[in-house]
Amino acid sequence: MLKKVIPAVFFANYFYGICAVGLSIEASLQQRYPLNSLAWYVFLFSALVVYYTYAYISETSVHSPNKRTNWYSKHRKAINGSMGIFATTACVCAAYIVYKHSGNIWQMKAWQWAAICVFPAVAMLYYGLPYKHLALYNLRRTGWPKPFLIGFVWAGCVTIYPLVVNQVETGQHYTLSYMGLLLFTKNFMFISVLGIMFDIKDYASDYNQQLKTFVVRVGLRKTIFYIIIPLSTLGFVSFLAFAFSNHFNTVRVCFNAIPFILLLVVAYSMHRRKSILYYLMVIDGLMLVKAVCGILGMLFAMP
Repeated sequence: MLKKVIPAVFFANYFYGICAVGLSIEASLQQRYPLNSLAWYVFLFSALVVYYTYAYISETSVHSPNKRTNWYSKHRKAINGSMGIFATTACVCAAYIVYKHSGNIWQMKAWQWAAICVFPAVAMLYYGLPYKHLALYNLRRTGWPKPFLIGFVWAGCVTIYPLVVNQVETGQHYTLSYMGLLLFTKNFMFISVLGIMFDIKDYASDYNQQLKTFVVRVGLRKTIFYIIIPLSTLGFVSFLAFAFSNHFNTVRVCFNAIPFILLLVVAYSMHRRKSILYYLMVIDGLMLVKAVCGILGMLFAMP
């Protein structure tokens, strides 16, 4: 039973939805904003599942060496059905928020409208628009910038969106603070590093398609020791400097340090190739670890 459940959770992208909800809650707590409504979290979960499922639904070769592709081929009918359910759920939740809080929506500032539009736009262009004349605009083929585009979209969806939605739902005015900008940057760099790690899984296919990712350009070892580990260390040192300058208590520092330490450990372990489930469970799992540790750190920091 467990052997069926685990692939379903990760291959069907439910885990991405869970990570997004966790990071969204973390961002609200760390910026000391109230949590959003249940409708927002259901929308976020459903939208993430639909987005990532759409990206893989066309890969249906049963002879592929990729276990995820084979899993999609085997469960194609069920996946199509679940896509319809989650797409409908996302639309219903979005319509509910817009209908209930339409007055507050028109009070949003220009930069907030820009923030709402830019992240979905980059996400759509990442896989390319399904139109003949626009098909060339596929950001996934950019090579080494690819993980940073992923980090940018994720950071926006889980850091900026929750607070903009909170303003819509409560009428409370939201401004992008120094803390919010730092949290956006931290999420951006953390998820970008995970994206670089994930490119190691796709090394063979990226090499054949001449996609100049970091690992294709400089090789596996140099990517780990000259790019991933230095970026992870820089992020960790930056967090410590900010934490001590803002007088975070010891418990909060320790909780928030755990994801960075694990990031370094996992980065060092990447010199050996792993299965796709390893990448999905361990590497992407660091997003959930970060969210949980950030939430616990804030809960223990509260008086």
